[in-house]
Amino acid sequence: MNLKKIAITLSVVLIFGLIIYGYLLYRDIFTNNTKFTDKEVFVYIPTNATYDDVRDIIVPFLDDLERFETVAEKKSYPQNVKAGRFLLKRGMNSNEIVNALRQNVPVELAFNNQERLEDFASRIGTQIEADSISLMKAFTDPKFLEENGFNEANVLAMFIPNSYEFYWNTDAEKFRDRMAKEYRNFWTEERKAKAQAQNLTPIEVSVLASIVHKETVKIDERPRVAGVYLNRLGRGMKLEADPTVIYAVKKNESDFNKVIKRVLFRDLETDSPYNTYKYEGLPPGPIAMPDISAVDAVLNPEKHNYIYFCASVTNFGYHEFAVTLAQHEANRRKYVAWINSQNIKR
Repeated sequence: MNLKKIAITLSVVLIFGLIIYGYLLYRDIFTNNTKFTDKEVFVYIPTNATYDDVRDIIVPFLDDLERFETVAEKKSYPQNVKAGRFLLKRGMNSNEIVNALRQNVPVELAFNNQERLEDFASRIGTQIEADSISLMKAFTDPKFLEENGFNEANVLAMFIPNSYEFYWNTDAEKFRDRMAKEYRNFWTEERKAKAQAQNLTPIEVSVLASIVHKETVKIDERPRVAGVYLNRLGRGMKLEADPTVIYAVKKNESDFNKVIKRVLFRDLETDSPYNTYKYEGLPPGPIAMPDISAVDAVLNPEKHNYIYFCASVTNFGYHEFAVTLAQHEANRRKYVAWINSQNIKR
């Protein structure tokens, strides 16, 4: 009887032990193990991160690290850490968290309107793992520039403003090479033919488009502005574009945060290849990153006889266009009177 009782007791203990183990296992795997209040959060696992690094990164988001570790071990995660951007949702259990850390979620990367390569590198460096220093090194690599027909002054033209999908852990070289591919895809045979019809190369189109972009924020006016500059180039005239003077002043003073609302006569004497009042033809490179509408405006300019234009004081944001210098001077006097009335001195 005693042996029978012992056997029964052991069986009961074993059953209860299995129940407790099953409960603990269920709790570890299938109960909520998050403690953040937002609906979802992203965690970023750097390249070459170890399992210890991962634990340090995600512990602020976990209710119980030990429960996570139990499941991670069972699923061999410590031996298979992945770098990237991972989405955790409120209420996830440990099993779901481990699974989430295996699903790299792409970044919707966007950029536009950057004036300098350095600004662009900084902008991209906030959106992917590669920092601005490694990006600048990749962008200005002499071998890459030579193989792709760019130089440091004009490589900004390679980056077509848009939104692109990248994995967060993309390195600088892969980002640069993808942008080179996007640039080649953008310059279709049709676009190349239109550039040639304007006696411009694709890079020259981007340089001129950067000026058009800076001249007017009105997309519907850009083809007309582009037409003016193409008319000047066709007649062998200097472009005399105010945005190039502003860029030249900022570049010479190494101050791209400087605000210049009014171009002064002394600015026109700035000695810089970017000053199109002083030097003929196009500047050495873009004065900003032109968006696609500005590029297409140069490729599809409005056909007209305008040679001059000046900011309008009756239709703000737009310009008054003129065929003759006399007409332009009349428009300019109206603008100067208005800007003086606003007490804008710089």
